[in-house]
Amino acid sequence: ELYGNDLRGKIPKELGNLKALISMDLYDNKLEGKIPKSFGKLKSLKFLRLNNNKLTGCIPRELTRLKNLKIFDVSNNELCGTIPVDGNFGSFPIKSFENNRLSGPELKGLVPYDFGC
Repeated sequence: ELYGNDLRGKIPKELGNLKALISMDLYDNKLEGKIPKSFGKLKSLKFLRLNNNKLTGCIPRELTRLKNLKIFDVSNNELCGTIPVDGNFGSFPIKSFENNRLSGPELKGLVPYDFGC
């Protein structure tokens, strides 16, 4: 647990090599840059809390491979792009993503004629 330690800089991509890691708590720091795609290799990870930092970029699609992930929080960052819906991401509460520049999944299909009427 490294939360609330005034950590600065980018999250090292090498953390993705810690294959037995169950919990990563890096919230309440001043971390910046992108969430490493290598986190998609953390198959044992159950808790990933990156909230209250200065992270930018998109949520990597590789994170949708984390089938054991129960808690995911990236709120209060500077992330942008679309929130993934694959894997467990459809079950995470919206508060896990708030105060970013994220959008919901892309709409597909036709809009009904009477939509909004």
